[in-house]
Amino acid sequence: MAHARARLDDVIHSPVRFSVVAALAAASRADFKFVRDTVEITDSALSKHVSVLEKAGYVTVTKTSSGRRPRTWLSLTTEGRRAFERHVQALRDIAAGSDLDPESAEEARERDVSTHG
Repeated sequence: MAHARARLDDVIHSPVRFSVVAALAAASRADFKFVRDTVEITDSALSKHVSVLEKAGYVTVTKTSSGRRPRTWLSLTTEGRRAFERHVQALRDIAAGSDLDPESAEEARERDVSTHG
């Protein structure tokens, strides 16, 4: 059985892209400026990371205009949402140690008990 880290998504694993996808996962779509401010990065940095996510098929970018004001909307695709959920579950599994088979987990607990108490 492979370690849970093998299920981590290389595209999403970047801290900035993970933050962008997490912000988008909370809504059906979000304004570019809102995501930029939430993630606390520059316009150019967000554009770069959104391009990577868009190429992977995880994000769609929609440009609209309201009067003379152009707006850019970002949203997760169905695949992007699934990838995020898988990535988060892999992180949870790693944090919980549940990537270990039951025998290895028991051996690790026994070692911990015998060395610490």
